[in-house]
Amino acid sequence: LIIAGGLFLIFTKIGSWRIMLSTIVGALAMGLIFNGVVDAGWISDTSKFYGLMSVPFWQHLIIGSILFGAVYMATDPVTASQTNKGKWIYGFLIGFISILIRVFNPAYPEGVFLAILLMNVFAPTIDHYVIRGNVIRRMKRLKVKAA
Repeated sequence: LIIAGGLFLIFTKIGSWRIMLSTIVGALAMGLIFNGVVDAGWISDTSKFYGLMSVPFWQHLIIGSILFGAVYMATDPVTASQTNKGKWIYGFLIGFISILIRVFNPAYPEGVFLAILLMNVFAPTIDHYVIRGNVIRRMKRLKVKAA
């Protein structure tokens, strides 16, 4: 049902596929990092974080509300990042921070909504620096053509 809703949002151009995909990629990346930490033996099996760190990386997508948040909440066109590169960064950090909160904060077991709120605060800043980088790159290109 979430996939059908996501496709509807993508085809009607209400939701950004960049945010949806990058949120999933960010969550998978954080899951892979935690699996690597466990496999390398950097954390003992007696640690309180071992349980969620040892969950296979792909299962983080199905044990919580990360897919719901990625499809329906992170893609809010008003509060999300507006630039294409900013959407990739915004979504990736939502997924990354969601899994980080899920593993390290036992008082808040589902970090998706907190991560979305946190990234909504930083979305204008992300867009500012993406646009600033584009302006600097264009100015350098203009100087090269003028010289």
